[in-house]
Amino acid sequence: MPLDFFDKIDSHLEKELPFVAYRKPNEESVKAIFQNDDGLLHLNDYSETGFVFAPFDSDAPAILLRLDEVLHLDAFPDKTNSPSKNIGEEPGEEQHAFHLDLVKKGIADIKAGKFDKVVLSRSITVKTDTAPLSLFQALLHQYKTAFCYLWYHPKVGMWLGATPEILLTFHNRKLTTMSLAGTQDYTDNVNPTWGNKELEEQQLVTNYILKALEGKVSNLERTPTESVKAGALMHLRTKISGNATQENLGAIINALHPTPAVCGMPKGETKAFILREENYDREFYTGFLGELNFKTERNRNTRPGNTENNVYRSISKNTTLFVNLRCMQRINDTIQIYVGGGITKDSDPEKEWGETVAKSKTMLKVILATE
Repeated sequence: MPLDFFDKIDSHLEKELPFVAYRKPNEESVKAIFQNDDGLLHLNDYSETGFVFAPFDSDAPAILLRLDEVLHLDAFPDKTNSPSKNIGEEPGEEQHAFHLDLVKKGIADIKAGKFDKVVLSRSITVKTDTAPLSLFQALLHQYKTAFCYLWYHPKVGMWLGATPEILLTFHNRKLTTMSLAGTQDYTDNVNPTWGNKELEEQQLVTNYILKALEGKVSNLERTPTESVKAGALMHLRTKISGNATQENLGAIINALHPTPAVCGMPKGETKAFILREENYDREFYTGFLGELNFKTERNRNTRPGNTENNVYRSISKNTTLFVNLRCMQRINDTIQIYVGGGITKDSDPEKEWGETVAKSKTMLKVILATE
């Protein structure tokens, strides 16, 4: 029963116990994972099993939720409660001016040869009295092609989001990742025209990922770059896949995170620039989250009538991690919305500001949602 599913989430919230509820892109079922104590568990390596929630700063520890209890909701109902319309205003001139200066600094360092691309972000604070579950249900209702989640730990806080970007999937030695860059508003055209800035940014990201995976992933392949819709926005996407071993999973994740799509290239220089110049803590925005080493069991012989051989089962481990984009943090009666964009030598500061405004609508739309 849907009521039982959401009642269990409400109960965990009231008891201040950790949980995560989520739905994968283009799926019907919603899953919830509950940890039955408030212990703050950190990831030691990538051999553990659980739901991982990692920050942008790869030097900071990632959090792991134990799978003490798992519930499934077969399908989320079409109707959802409307969140409150009690919401604050868009950021003022001071933040506008700061972000323009930040972008100018990034462009200057690119032209000085310090790095090739940097991703710069900002946060927006709005007030709302909307219940967390109503926000989550609005996410499920509005963003069916994104990874939608509600994550909570009493010692860390509450985060929600609807992210379109996969960090990686890993199943039966097959590893898949993607480069996602370039942004424009969706205007009823699934094949929009892209400018040189966006095309160059996408190519830079793709090349960087391919190089980062060399020696860790064999038989690397890439798909042609395509335009994909994510909510009210369009992006450029290239899928990259190859073969890897379970033992190499940690090295692969460390090579990819933070990705050029959320940090820049080279990673070390741009990460240092972001931590020094953005003037706020991203925390888990542009980190990653998802299922780590979830076990799947299946019969090796599925032919009917061959019941004796059905005792032989294979168990595989599956990992599906998403980059934490299009997200918000709930702090008492306020919401922090996080937005950013990739900066290259051809960037225009005012247009970059406009891109963050466009991206902010993804989460603002959730708070402003109506029936």
